[in-house]
Formats: sequence, C-alpha cells, structure tokens
Amino acid sequence: MIEVTMKVNGREITRTVPGRRLLVEFLREDLRLTGTHVGCDTSQCGACTVHLNGRSVKSCTVLAAACDGAEVTTIEGITPTEGLHPMQQAFADTHGLQCGYCTPGMIMTALSLVRPGGGMPDREELRELLHGNLCRCTGYQNILAAIEKGAEMMHRGECDA
Repeated sequence: MIEVTMKVNGREITRTVPGRRLLVEFLREDLRLTGTHVGCDTSQCGACTVHLNGRSVKSCTVLAAACDGAEVTTIEGITPTEGLHPMQQAFADTHGLQCGYCTPGMIMTALSLVRPGGGMPDREELRELLHGNLCRCTGYQNILAAIEKGAEMMHRGECDA
C-alpha cells in the first residue's frame, strides 16, 4: 500500500492505494468520480481520458501511485456549479454525442486541443489528434463540429476554463 496525495478537481486528497491501482480505478471506485469511463481495458478507446498536470492522459494507463503530488482534472472538474462548460454545451448543441459513453473522454481530449489565444487545429489535424478516442455511435462529423463550436465559445470567453 502506498500513500498518495494529489489535487483532484481542485481539491487536495490523500489516500492509501495498492501499488497496482490504476488511476481510472482510483477515480471511479475510491473517489466515486464516475464520469471517467472504462471502455476497453486496452487504452484504445479514450473513454477514460482525464487531465494530469494539464495534459490529456488515458487514466487506464497511469498508476494512481505515480500521481503523488499531481493535479488531476476529470469531466466533473470542468463542469461549473450551474449549467455546462462551453465544450459540454457545444457537444449537446451539435449532437456530438449519442449514447454519451465516449463523450467525457472526447471532451477532455478536445479541451487539450484548444489553443490559448484562439488558435485551433483545422479539421484534418483534429481528425488526426482524435485518433485515440473512439465513438461507436455518432460518426465523427458532429464531434468535430462540437469541438470547433466549443473552442469558439471558449475563445469568446463563455467560460472560465
């Protein structure tokens, strides 16, 4: 057992975890942050994507013990007290989700692609950058539109993120 302290969604927590405990298991089972999904158990689908020290990672590939001193943000951590984060709203507005299972991972990945100051990858770059996130329902046209709209909303200052 290993004691870890990390900041999760802005709140510092300390827990004792088995050395082989995956971050996704820690988030879902220990902290009950179930917005982070387990989709494939092979790091192929991206449903478990979170931000670790500001970078998108698949939480099924990271040990919780390796996150000692780290800052982790999950889909729950981007949601404002009232309403939705602009990227979440954009997914709803553009029908960028269907069953919703991949959506938290897609949104967390999308947020890492939005460049400060208004820059955004073009459609072809977006397609390439999303290659590690799979959706079995919607097709990707509406997901791409959602990311573009969400980035535009964020750059207009429609959120604090």
